[in-house]
Amino acid sequence: MNSLTCNLEYFLIKINDCLPEMINTTEHEEREYLEVMKEKLLLAIRRADDSVKQFSTELRQNKEYIYEHQSGLDEADMVAAGQSINRMAFTGENAVVRKRKLLKLIDSPYFGRLDFITSKTGERTPVYIGIYTYADETQQANLIYDWRAPISSLFYDYELGEATYSPPSGPVQGEIVLKRQYKIKEGKMEFMIENGLNIHDDVLQKELSKSADDKMKNIVATIQRDQNAVIRNETAPVMIIQGVAGSGKTSIALHRIAFLLYRFRDTIKAKDVLIISPNKVFADYISNVLPELGEEHIPETGMDDLAGEVLEFKYPFQRFFEQVSELLEKNDASFIERIRFKSSFDFLSKLNQYFIHIENNYFTFDDLYVGTFPVPFPFIEERFKAYHRLPLLKRFPEVIKNVQDYVRDNAKRKVTAGEKNKIATAVPRMFKLSNVLDLYRDFYKWLGKEELFKMRPDGKLEYADVFPLIYCKIRLEGITPYDHVKHLLIDEMQDYTPVHYSVISRLFRCKKTILGDVTQKVNPYSASSAEGIEQIFPQGDIIKLYRSYRSTFEITAFAQRISPNPNLIAMERHGQQPVVKGLNSNDEEITEIKNRIALFKNSKLYSLGIICKTEPQAEFIYSQVKAHGIHLLTSDSTSFKEGIVVTTVHLSKGLEFDEVIIPFASARNYVTDMDKSLLYIACTRAMHQLTITYANGGSAFLEN
Repeated sequence: MNSLTCNLEYFLIKINDCLPEMINTTEHEEREYLEVMKEKLLLAIRRADDSVKQFSTELRQNKEYIYEHQSGLDEADMVAAGQSINRMAFTGENAVVRKRKLLKLIDSPYFGRLDFITSKTGERTPVYIGIYTYADETQQANLIYDWRAPISSLFYDYELGEATYSPPSGPVQGEIVLKRQYKIKEGKMEFMIENGLNIHDDVLQKELSKSADDKMKNIVATIQRDQNAVIRNETAPVMIIQGVAGSGKTSIALHRIAFLLYRFRDTIKAKDVLIISPNKVFADYISNVLPELGEEHIPETGMDDLAGEVLEFKYPFQRFFEQVSELLEKNDASFIERIRFKSSFDFLSKLNQYFIHIENNYFTFDDLYVGTFPVPFPFIEERFKAYHRLPLLKRFPEVIKNVQDYVRDNAKRKVTAGEKNKIATAVPRMFKLSNVLDLYRDFYKWLGKEELFKMRPDGKLEYADVFPLIYCKIRLEGITPYDHVKHLLIDEMQDYTPVHYSVISRLFRCKKTILGDVTQKVNPYSASSAEGIEQIFPQGDIIKLYRSYRSTFEITAFAQRISPNPNLIAMERHGQQPVVKGLNSNDEEITEIKNRIALFKNSKLYSLGIICKTEPQAEFIYSQVKAHGIHLLTSDSTSFKEGIVVTTVHLSKGLEFDEVIIPFASARNYVTDMDKSLLYIACTRAMHQLTITYANGGSAFLEN
């Protein structure tokens, strides 16, 4: 051990003697205590590093020993050696994880503190709260508590005064006598806020006034009381979060996953969770949050990808983004009618009625002769209906067995191989249809509305038909559920229909967190509300979040005039008024956008989003302004880019930028209700500045 480490350990031993009595009443004492904590963490990092090196060396030596002596080891010795190596590797991996957490803690050990006097003992306990727990090895006591620990809930749920928290052993009552919040970055305390009733609001204002980073970050230091209740809800089998733009619903949902992984760490791991996200860009944008909170990356997929997998890639189909693009570029009334109908509860009800109809009418039950022995059709019909809980085609193998047993028991003889083949062929033939696409087409004939099913010219299914087809596949053929998933998170819930959720309920039988905002629909003809989703999941808890944190008061008020929501509560964080600028031509618009880009580059802002209505418009803007540091995000993009981004409204959902420019907001470009919704979404991506440009007359939605 070198002299520096020896001196450090001696210093910390002396400090440890007085740590329990440390109250740190002044900011100066708090700053001194921070230095002590950093030294302790530094020593812990060195110890962890030594452990990693030790396990790595021992692992290598053990492998070399086995390789060199394998001829002399019997099977039992080999098994024991293998188990020893596995244990060593597991312990080494844990040491690596611990070191990684300690490195994050030394940058910002904690963000909050409360002093709690327990009613039972009268003992005063300072509780420092950070991203992870840090326990002092010599004292066998926590010096930093994980934000998800039961006692940490006091920080989010109470101000000074009486308070209660609930560890597994039962409720603990007491009094909070001190409460502080800190901003510590790169080991330096930037500020400390004392005991105020609005402690969270003060810190929140400081955090929200900063520039946006390249990806979504954790919000553990600014979680609000209503958000904390959602995050720590352990019991809801389905939680449906309806939140206004900027309410932090996605972040809350991710923190809820992190809490559940912490709370039920013995029964659920990161690999057991699945996120269904709207696109690859958004998935990348949120990918930092859980690792920041000490959890592994969560598996992610899209609804389109899930559909392709369930359909075994047998049926090519239009993707959701393509459907929205077609709606924006063409005003096809029959296309809209097909989408609207297939997005309704009435459509789902009609599908269910159809399956009752085919059970009663699509079977030709005749007496089946096995040799000369008759099997009466009432018996076959009765056996078929006895398996009503099984999908239609899955009943046939059971009925075939029953027919074979009937012949054997009543004819008093064995059934020959040829007779078994005849039964196996004859029973399925009694059903009129056996192909899922033929059955789905037949549904529209039964409905008397054959015009509502239309294949695309390229031979693909329309997107509105994809999940209805999956629903028919489940009812006809059955499907293996995704039982390896123990918690499902669905974002942008408003983009999915009752049929989507009916399919999801059959594919995923686990607990679910479903979130979105019906006012941020990109397709108004197929949007779902929280109440609509609750009809599919009646056991669900609906949580509504009305406070918007993202945008300044001025930007929020501007967006509200486009699409009013009387329940929305704007954050009282003020900034510049949005700028709406009319120009004489598209060329002037491009010049204006270039000027805005130049101003942005000279500002202290970090991110700029140029958000267009359609992908062709985004590609045109990009072609005019592209330069180093400017990125185009399209439906083919797989990652979020920092700095200046040109993209569409659809792809911008869930993202946020310091500054937003919305070009081509003309009377000709933003006309329909769908356009109105898109304009609202684009405006609510802006945190600090918003500019809207148009040529030759602005949209009517801007008149207010």
